[in-house]
Amino acid sequence: MNVLNKIAMLTFQMENKPMKQIILIFLTVLFTSNSIFAQISNRITIAAAADLKFAMDEIVTEFKKVNTGCSIDVVYGSSGKLNAQIIQGAPFDMFFSADIKYPIELYKRGLCASEAKTYAWGRIVLWSAVLDTSKLTMSDLTDSSISRIAIANPAHAPYGERAREALKSLDLWEKVEKKLVYGENIAQAAQFVTSGNAQIGILALSIAMNPEMSKKGHYLLIPDTLHTPLEQGYIITKRAADNKTTGKFTGFMEESLSRTILKKYGFILPGEM
Repeated sequence: MNVLNKIAMLTFQMENKPMKQIILIFLTVLFTSNSIFAQISNRITIAAAADLKFAMDEIVTEFKKVNTGCSIDVVYGSSGKLNAQIIQGAPFDMFFSADIKYPIELYKRGLCASEAKTYAWGRIVLWSAVLDTSKLTMSDLTDSSISRIAIANPAHAPYGERAREALKSLDLWEKVEKKLVYGENIAQAAQFVTSGNAQIGILALSIAMNPEMSKKGHYLLIPDTLHTPLEQGYIITKRAADNKTTGKFTGFMEESLSRTILKKYGFILPGEM
């Protein structure tokens, strides 16, 4: 029997009991309830953009070292889909988006306990395991030898949206559109390239700088003048307004260790633009 069921059973048993027993039962319920609330306040679930996979995993690991009583689960996906899930009532306590427009939207809808805050800017790159990207330009994507190009789906993934913008800036979108293979998020787009299902991809720098990716291939930084800035932001959701762990985690994100980890994966931090 779980704790909530025990509380319900104890409450039911209070009828027709002598006062001493009723007081004892009440104190048991109170103590158990406080225990439950303590557990809830020490546990959070974060929705995070897929480009954060490697950086966020490290940050969470370091956070747990100094906050041993806290439990954090992270769900990764495309920012647009995670945003939609939060609107539909998904039980996320924090949302780290690859595009700050989504946290801003949630705030305007009254679904947040905090305003949207920038935590980094991202970059996009050309990455391949079979082609020497140092010798390529974006225009080379039109070459007939390249038959498949992986990007995240622009409909709901900010990195895919920026990939489309960059291609359109160079008047290449219509020329390569038939070659494109869409990942549900930027992590899946990377899988398409590493698995050989695409020869090259337009990926997040934060993924390309992961040590495993560095062993398999090389990247070429795409000029950020070709697309709108990838300003990334986070919020605390309304459901976590009283959760102390969210406050601890946002504070930890400001510390030098977390900032160092983000920079390690190529993110540009506030104040360093």
